[in-house]
Amino acid sequence: MTRHIEEITLDSLLPRVFSREELPYSQVWRRKVSFRRGARYLVESASGGGKSSLASFIMGARRDYEGKILFDGRDAAMFSIADWQELRRTNIAYLPQELGLFPEFSAIDNILLKGEICGDVDMKRVDSWMERLGITSRRDYPAGKLSIGQQQRVALIRSLCQPFDFILLDEPVSHLDEANNRLAARIVEEEAGRQGAAIITFSVGNPLLIDNPEKLTL
Repeated sequence: MTRHIEEITLDSLLPRVFSREELPYSQVWRRKVSFRRGARYLVESASGGGKSSLASFIMGARRDYEGKILFDGRDAAMFSIADWQELRRTNIAYLPQELGLFPEFSAIDNILLKGEICGDVDMKRVDSWMERLGITSRRDYPAGKLSIGQQQRVALIRSLCQPFDFILLDEPVSHLDEANNRLAARIVEEEAGRQGAAIITFSVGNPLLIDNPEKLTL
């Protein structure tokens, strides 16, 4: 992998489960769509429209699709395990809808685990994010004992603790009120701006309130 990825292209992509269905109009499925480093995107869909599947396809977590996913023109189908490991460490950050926190570990330990993998945790920045999002007092609580909204904020911080050219956020604020949504959006925009990265948010109706994203409908 090169250090930076400038473009992710979806070429005639479609989940195999949809291959025999007549789909409603989509700006993504069965089309050629490119996401460019530094830009802002909001991918919207109805429930069951495939937004989480799309995020998983881009991350290489699932391969049950037709068509191609290209990283700077290179077909992801040709990636080795080492290629995917490098891409996930240095090029693409991901916040899944299921969050993926370890419930028995504290909030801060869940965040620090990401640093052990990616080597990019700035504790001053993490402390600032926790304070701004109102979870400093929950720093040492087991993640499983936090509210779902608090867990979402911990997972959001964790997703930012690595180098990335693109950050994929699947329903990142579904359990946050508007005030916390805006705080989270500012933090994501600041960090993406610092790294020159793209933001790709996936939502069915409560999107991260980033400024002027390009909207795509699944």
